[in-house]
Amino acid sequence: MIRIGIVAGEASGDLLGSHLIEALQQKRSDIEFIGIAGPKMMRLGAISLFPIERLSVRGYVEVIKHLWGLLKLRRALLNQFLADPPDLFIGIDAPDFNFWLEKKLKNKGIKTIHYVSPSIWAWRKNRIKKIKQAVTEILALFPFEPELYLAAGVKVSYVGHPLADILPLEPDLAGARATLKLDAKDFVVAMLPGSRQSEVQQHAELFVQAAKRIFAERPDAKFLVPLITRQTREIFELAIFHEPDQLPIDLLFGHAHDAMEAADVVIVASGTATLEAALLKKPMVITYRMPALSWQLLKRMRLQPYVGLPNVLAGKFVVPELLQDEATAENLAMVTLRLMSDKAHLAEIKKEFTAIHHSLRQNTAEKAAAAVLAYLN
Repeated sequence: MIRIGIVAGEASGDLLGSHLIEALQQKRSDIEFIGIAGPKMMRLGAISLFPIERLSVRGYVEVIKHLWGLLKLRRALLNQFLADPPDLFIGIDAPDFNFWLEKKLKNKGIKTIHYVSPSIWAWRKNRIKKIKQAVTEILALFPFEPELYLAAGVKVSYVGHPLADILPLEPDLAGARATLKLDAKDFVVAMLPGSRQSEVQQHAELFVQAAKRIFAERPDAKFLVPLITRQTREIFELAIFHEPDQLPIDLLFGHAHDAMEAADVVIVASGTATLEAALLKKPMVITYRMPALSWQLLKRMRLQPYVGLPNVLAGKFVVPELLQDEATAENLAMVTLRLMSDKAHLAEIKKEFTAIHHSLRQNTAEKAAAAVLAYLN
């Protein structure tokens, strides 16, 4: 039996890991996966030694609060792998956690693959030296990443993004609206405040107040807010409760894909959801708020004027970004309504996002599996 150590840090890593595991299982039936896995990976047989939620912490201040527990968990996981070494280790995203682990394992002669390049093109570019010490190979999701690693002497394979393989080139707006029982004439705004509790706490009131202002201008508007946990739903419900005006806000358990596909426009916290919205060819306003200290630290290390993945991939501002102090309810509402009134810009957005979709559609799981199997053969 081949043993692969594997660590995913959050829901997006669980999705990537599940596709990779499934592709590997189609090639070989003698592989066991053990480490930290989410529900999708575990359904395919991956063994999780610790809950994936323990790693789902974002922002400098938030990480500091949980630092002791994370360090203790990481050391325990390392000891487990050293006591019973895997044939190969795959770290999926979670760079600060996984690169340390990978370096320790690589120094013991274990091959290490890191799946998902950290955003060295956006900030902390000097990390590439540490990455070189930690990994045997990087699997990159975006086409502009390999040249950065090749220049630094790091082995890299461009595998594309699995969402581009999964999502059709032409979204089914009518089908999504039928699924969610929405009228074809409704002006539908999908609002995605983030997947973590800390993100929803930052964005819930902001989104509710933005919805109030949009509804005042567009009484045909309906707002869809997909949330994935009971805790995040309760945070958003509280923000709605504190707003005395009745607003047509529909909270969904999950269904983020359906909400975005059914929408005319998306207001979205910066993260993986922005890429899914782009692949669904949706105009969007990207926003993000975080604690002030985290923002100040991040702002000093930014290398690009944009943070949203659709803009990064296009190499220009295709859709607007409202970050931190600019992220006000007034600004969100105004920019969203202005965006939807510019038909020429909407056509250009669709054209840009279609080009991005084609560039990322690479049969990702198969390419990633091939890279992994090269080390097992």
